[in-house]
Amino acid sequence: MRRVVITGQGTINALADTVAGTFEAFREGRCGIGPLEMRDVDRLAIQIGGQVKGYDPHAEFNRQEISLYDRFTQFTLHAAREAIGQSGLTFEGALAADSGVILGTSGGGLNTQDENYRAVYEEGKNRVHPFVVPKLMNNAATSHVSMRYNLKGPSFTVATACASSNHAMGQAFQFIRSGMATVMITGGSESMLCFGGVKAWEGLRVMSKDACRPFSANRNGMVQGEGAAIFVMEEYDHARKRGAEILAEVVGFAMTSDASDIVMPSRQGAARAMTGALRDARLNASDVGYINAHGTGTAANDKTECAAVSDAFGAHADDLMISSTKSMHGHVIGGTGAIELLACIMALREAVIAPTIGYEEPDPECALDVVPNEAREASVDTVLSNAFAFGGLNAVLALQAV
Repeated sequence: MRRVVITGQGTINALADTVAGTFEAFREGRCGIGPLEMRDVDRLAIQIGGQVKGYDPHAEFNRQEISLYDRFTQFTLHAAREAIGQSGLTFEGALAADSGVILGTSGGGLNTQDENYRAVYEEGKNRVHPFVVPKLMNNAATSHVSMRYNLKGPSFTVATACASSNHAMGQAFQFIRSGMATVMITGGSESMLCFGGVKAWEGLRVMSKDACRPFSANRNGMVQGEGAAIFVMEEYDHARKRGAEILAEVVGFAMTSDASDIVMPSRQGAARAMTGALRDARLNASDVGYINAHGTGTAANDKTECAAVSDAFGAHADDLMISSTKSMHGHVIGGTGAIELLACIMALREAVIAPTIGYEEPDPECALDVVPNEAREASVDTVLSNAFAFGGLNAVLALQAV
């Protein structure tokens, strides 16, 4: 099987609009969660989120492009520009035909849906813009990345709720490893912080009104975020021959289904995903130094994930560092796994473990090393990134330093 490496990364999220800025925020343990700025926010019970503020689409896109790009697509293209620029790749001829795009999202063009439902139902308009459908469809971001960079290989969008990005990146990894592609642009994006999006999530009663505190005994729910992270995955020999800088190697991936409940997580399903990723990478549990946890800050998710880690890693669980960066950038739903993979790469390349901020009280059901409140300098060679979605769909990636 062919080796797969990452040669480019890009992002925009509540912490920063670049990877360097995001890494700095991770090191500082900075919180990007704050008061929401949106129409009718006073009608919301939940008024906080990891919102991308100060973003001006007109600084990046022309008027015609903005008419075609929902906010989640704009975020994707912003992050893709940084990632592909770092990789140094241009896609022409045979390489264009052998390169594709697999992205994750859950809500897709939810901002566009929200705006146009308002126009039709609240304002009584009888016509909408002719580009509403191509703007809101979940594959819009994938299609626009493929068109902008001339990527003619396998391209599609994955929508598996909170595991969408990890499923997408895992599929990209497998396409390259199996020989179906040489380069894949992958990751995910989400922008559900509109009135309808937040109102819908309120109904689940899993949202915090004040802060995201993963693993802390006084946690009281998740906080939504928005943004994107995009990666260039490339076949190892291809990257070496052209002298590319290699950021990390993707060495394993596994997917499982709980097959039990539409919203409640299963420790068995999560544990099987972690052990499956280790098996796929031909690693031992003791090889792993850090896990970027799903860590949503809900009572059920956090204790279930800690139990699953203990099941998967046995005695080594006590030696692992585990953190949830959702405490800083919020839960970016379909895009969250991609943004969290940045913390994994930072751990491998810079020997800095991003913290779980907002941690206030130990929870005996989460009695692992959750790297509370402050980043930690620690050298690790192997990391896992967990994503566990509503519907019981689990996806775990394993990465190593090169």
